[in-house]
Amino acid sequence: MEQNSLLEKWLNNNLSEVEMETFQKSEEYPFYQKLIADASTFKASHFSQLSNFESLKQRLPKREVPVRKLNATTWILRIASVFVLGFALFYFFQFKPEVKIETLAGQKTTVELPDASLVTLNAMSEITYSAKKWKKNRSLTLKGEAFFDVAKGARFDVITDKGSVSVLGTEFNVKQREENFEVICFEGIVKVISGNFTEELRAGERLRLHKGELIRSKSAMEGPQWNSGVSDFIEFPFIEVIKELERQYNIEVILNEVSGESLFTGGFVHNDLENALRSVTEPFGLNFSISENQLVTISKREN
Repeated sequence: MEQNSLLEKWLNNNLSEVEMETFQKSEEYPFYQKLIADASTFKASHFSQLSNFESLKQRLPKREVPVRKLNATTWILRIASVFVLGFALFYFFQFKPEVKIETLAGQKTTVELPDASLVTLNAMSEITYSAKKWKKNRSLTLKGEAFFDVAKGARFDVITDKGSVSVLGTEFNVKQREENFEVICFEGIVKVISGNFTEELRAGERLRLHKGELIRSKSAMEGPQWNSGVSDFIEFPFIEVIKELERQYNIEVILNEVSGESLFTGGFVHNDLENALRSVTEPFGLNFSISENQLVTISKREN
């Protein structure tokens, strides 16, 4: 009896005892057996199956098709392809990778999370979260700065390298850049955890952690200024103001014999580079120049 016929009967569990004995003595049998054993370890869930192939066949429209014999290699490839496809589907649905959203220099974007919470990312910022686990764990990691409008529900956690913020449903802004960690609450109550301290902020309160020093202050803003095209600062080191300027305009700034530790209070717009540069240099009596390739140099004003 031809090997192809034995293989087909074996797959359909229709071999007689004599045929089974013949088939088991063939050179290919160990390979077929291992392939089926590997496929049987695949466990799919939430899928219904028909009781037998005949019930499926009865549902299909009858039509005449040419009969084509399949050789052993074709059968093996078909079995293998089904196994690979099944494993791929299982992996996709059971082990979905985390969702990552990031912005480039000069870019802002608003995204909707699975629970309808909204996150607006400032320039050069990034959030990562698990869509699959979101219903049980409303948690994401943040690099950079973002404004959150959180839908009411279970606890919502924002995790950064410098600390975390936990809320139930509110509006707040989180900023984590280099050594700075800042949280502003615009609505509701947020809990801030960083290192050994835990603080609660209510609407209109701001908390900032800089180089281990905790600073609390009031905020009269109804939302983050950067979301309206303006970056604002209260006693921030000048070098950090310059870095934010670089992020918003996608430029490089060189400080020529200018201290980056001087504290700056003020702001700059995001749609006019020269205006922005005047806003950050004039309070210190500094000059600036812009080269053709958008390289900005800030230097002391000559007497």
